[in-house]
Amino acid sequence: MPIPDSHSLAAAFATAVTGGLSGSLPSGAASAEVVSTGGSAADDLSGFSAWTVTIMETLGPAGVGFMVFLDNIFPPIPSELVLPLAGFTSSQGQMNIVAAIVFATIGSVLGAVLLWALGKWIGIERIARIAVTMPLVDVDDVHKTVDWFDRHGDKAVFFGRMIPIFRSLISIPAGMRDMRLGTFLLLTTAGSAIWNTILIVAGFTLGENWSVVETYAGYFQNLVIVAVVVFVIVWIVFKIRRQRRKTAAGLDTTEDDHIEPGQS
Repeated sequence: MPIPDSHSLAAAFATAVTGGLSGSLPSGAASAEVVSTGGSAADDLSGFSAWTVTIMETLGPAGVGFMVFLDNIFPPIPSELVLPLAGFTSSQGQMNIVAAIVFATIGSVLGAVLLWALGKWIGIERIARIAVTMPLVDVDDVHKTVDWFDRHGDKAVFFGRMIPIFRSLISIPAGMRDMRLGTFLLLTTAGSAIWNTILIVAGFTLGENWSVVETYAGYFQNLVIVAVVVFVIVWIVFKIRRQRRKTAAGLDTTEDDHIEPGQS
């Protein structure tokens, strides 16, 4: 993955979280499964990839759901790696591919609901008050952002589930703007199911060449990162020039800090 050391960081975190899971299984359950299938799909892997496959082989489709849930709340665990690995594990006869897709989608939705609840708890008013204290941000920026989400929130949640970085983050503004939970669940489930199916089926089809999926997904993620960086730079330049023009014209650059998000 393009994120430096993300695999080792993810493995350390997930190992700490799941350390007791193997102890809850019947003794020898994992080894019995490996013997019955003639070996583990993780035998030729190493590092985080081998650990992920071992979790999937031990817990079955529930392991896929668990890893995807962690991906939603702990981004260093990349779904671009986990999902193709789930497909690869299925191709080795260790797991049913349909069950893998279903549980991956359940994990996605559970993680998204957790972030939606976090956004709802934070609230748009609170985040708006914080935003306008930041350099170059004013009340009008907050209003425009809220208005944009009010107009395009449904599409943002649906398509956001298929875009790296935004896949998890989009749940927070949905909660802040108090999107109806039923609508949020429907859109999140649909978007997640599409994304999960594409990557899992690709990993299943490619088999031992599953890493090709991760490579191209990494290119997509890098493209998104570059686009975000370019957007931020252009926005900063625009705001600085705007403030300089106001200063040169002798206009007051301070604005009323009373915020009522959603109102123009």
